[in-house]
Amino acid sequence: MRLTSFTDYGLRMLMRMASAPQTAFSTADLAQEFGLSRNHLSKIMQQLVRGGIVETRRGGGGGAVLRQDPAHIRLGDVVRVLEEGQALVACFEAGGGECSITGCCRLKSRLRRAEARFLDDLNESTLADIALPESTAA
Repeated sequence: MRLTSFTDYGLRMLMRMASAPQTAFSTADLAQEFGLSRNHLSKIMQQLVRGGIVETRRGGGGGAVLRQDPAHIRLGDVVRVLEEGQALVACFEAGGGECSITGCCRLKSRLRRAEARFLDDLNESTLADIALPESTAA
């Protein structure tokens, strides 16, 4: 299984936020810290807000904060939110792709099961488990 860069960057942002859960982080600061596009990180942040993982605050002292303690945020749930709309294989897409073996395929159910197990395994860990160490966090 391969995760998108969208998910990779989202996890990096959350790892940083988990290292200081009481701190509000601006997308600009996170972009600079990780050397990534602010525009791209803004889209990721919007997805994390829609998924209920972070909330944003405007004004002085504003920025993004985790909606709950990092120990209560399961990694599989985060990956589900960030990978939303990204099919593992074309036949998992909404329209089913253009598969010529639909109806007799023995692979599809196994891939669905493997994907579910992957996310279940990630859910055994929390964001607190992967928070960046204080010495690494800027």
